Amino acid sequence: MNEPQYPVIEVQPEWVLEVEAMGSKEKFWYRDREDKADWLFKYPKPGTGQHWAEKVAAEIAKVLQIRHATVELALFMGSRGSTTESFAREGRNLFHGNQILAGSVRSYGPSGMFRHSSHTLDNIRVAMDRTFAYPHGRERAKLALAEYLVLDALIANVDRHHENWGLLRKNADGQWTGFVAPTFDHASSLGRELLEDRRELLLKEGRVGQYVEKGRGGVFWAEADKRGPSPLELIRRAIKAYPDEFRPAVEKVARFDRSALETILKRVPEDWMSRLEREFTLALVCYSHHEMAKLLT
Repeated sequence: MNEPQYPVIEVQPEWVLEVEAMGSKEKFWYRDREDKADWLFKYPKPGTGQHWAEKVAAEIAKVLQIRHATVELALFMGSRGSTTESFAREGRNLFHGNQILAGSVRSYGPSGMFRHSSHTLDNIRVAMDRTFAYPHGRERAKLALAEYLVLDALIANVDRHHENWGLLRKNADGQWTGFVAPTFDHASSLGRELLEDRRELLLKEGRVGQYVEKGRGGVFWAEADKRGPSPLELIRRAIKAYPDEFRPAVEKVARFDRSALETILKRVPEDWMSRLEREFTLALVCYSHHEMAKLLT
């Protein structure tokens, strides 16, 4: 039985609420008059597959049962993009990682997004320890972030900078309650930036793994490092340093079935994702999956 293709949401001009200033990509918030939630429409950078990468990444997270923002493919006045449902509602506000780290790690500077060497896994863990008052809250937060970083490794997401994760907090009767926000913003994954001839060459020469290993992630291992390790290399190190946090997430990924990925790719409308883009995505995820499965032996 053939699976239905993913829907494409046609965003109407009268739904537009405001332009979103945060981040490097052009985007705006809107609300369908029949929908209670706000949505963020994002244009992909020209010549890239950022829109389908967002959708495919979200669907992979869904299969893995990793909390994630809901993403749909979308059109606005003839332009293709992706749209993400807001999860900052019901009185909750999103506090980004840079805000949390600046309030928890004395030496942390919240400005800038990329190559921020203080954005280390250890500093993120310290921030969780100092943000959550109770041990079970700290444990849940670390396990959730471990899942997000393992997802990054699976899809080669190199954009987990300190504004691409956060906490949802709510003030109720003078007391703050909060939890780690769903994972979001996966546009910089799955080889979305490659031109077709480059993608074809990497497939032909069997160098998809090399591409994955060369990626530089947004989370650093040590503050003295000039560049962050690849998302996959970060997990290799993290599962040794913090096995109680990262092994469950890697085990979850190890159970991911290739056929589930093939189904996800088949459901993307044919004219939104080329044959080579699908083949490369399949090869990339299979490589990362194989490498992480080896960490469990």
